[in-house]
Amino acid sequence: MKKKELLKEVVKHIDVKSFDSTPIINAMRDMSFTSRDTAAAADILNMMIRDKGCTVFLTLAGSTSAGGCMQVYVDMVKNNMVDTIVATGASIVDMDFFEALGYKHYKGSYNVDDHLLRDNYIDRIYDTYIDEQELQACDMTINKIANALEPRPYSSREFIREMGKWLVKNSKKKDSLIQACYENNVPIFCPAFSDSSAGFGLVKHQWDNPKKHVSIDSVADFLELTKIKMAAKGSGLFMIGGGVPKNFVQDTVICAEVLGKEVPMHKYAIQITVADPRDGACSSSTLKEASSWGKVDTEYEKMVYAEATSVLPLIISYVYHKKDWKKRKKYEWTKMLDK
Repeated sequence: MKKKELLKEVVKHIDVKSFDSTPIINAMRDMSFTSRDTAAAADILNMMIRDKGCTVFLTLAGSTSAGGCMQVYVDMVKNNMVDTIVATGASIVDMDFFEALGYKHYKGSYNVDDHLLRDNYIDRIYDTYIDEQELQACDMTINKIANALEPRPYSSREFIREMGKWLVKNSKKKDSLIQACYENNVPIFCPAFSDSSAGFGLVKHQWDNPKKHVSIDSVADFLELTKIKMAAKGSGLFMIGGGVPKNFVQDTVICAEVLGKEVPMHKYAIQITVADPRDGACSSSTLKEASSWGKVDTEYEKMVYAEATSVLPLIISYVYHKKDWKKRKKYEWTKMLDK
């Protein structure tokens, strides 16, 4: 097969505004297993939205953006359901920024000859394909943005904001998460920013500018995120996957304590994951385990053991159609951090 045949069917992102999942969630509430957990998660997320003092943190790990949920996160930002995002670099750069440049993810197969894909310069995320040449163009766009900035250390949040500013004038797809966050003053943090297309672009930037260059300060990320936690009256976590983003935002409670500021544990917490807790991880501890570290309260917590693309659209459609987000305060934490 040739490259054109392999990259033929585009992944289409689900629009949670186009359907109302309320009857499904209501039915699931009286079922068992993952169905009941999903309904409980929808209820807890809506509690966060209704809580007037609650800052909502969204964390993203894994490949749900490439898999068709990219618009879900954009709609959460545009409809004031989330106030701060902590994500992997891949979710933000290789997937969202990549599509903002006009590139696409394609429907493929997990049962494929990967040597064939390599010969055609195609990368695979399970059953989803990406054109490697387009990813390298994404790398070089990051390089271009870095070359235009004052050479100094930046938090990933600051650098991603510059990416959003660049997209306002240059994006091929206006509905990107980075641009939506830029326009709504919702900060995005990528504590492992270099583990993505951004890393390649920034390495090229530093290679070409060895004495004066842009660098990413992950400690500044931690401080900025902790400042949000300290300024917020209360907080809730809506976590897709786990890993660094999940642990990073939970650790803000402990970091505030180190800084001499007593803050409450995250009052609400939801994690959607397929990870297993029996190896001591569950992609960075179960929520009840995190309570032993003083990070998460357990009164309103729910672990949903499901592949996120199967339950996330139902949860967000339910919350969207409840419309409590219309009465929420806009926190716009970026304004505080930019002072």
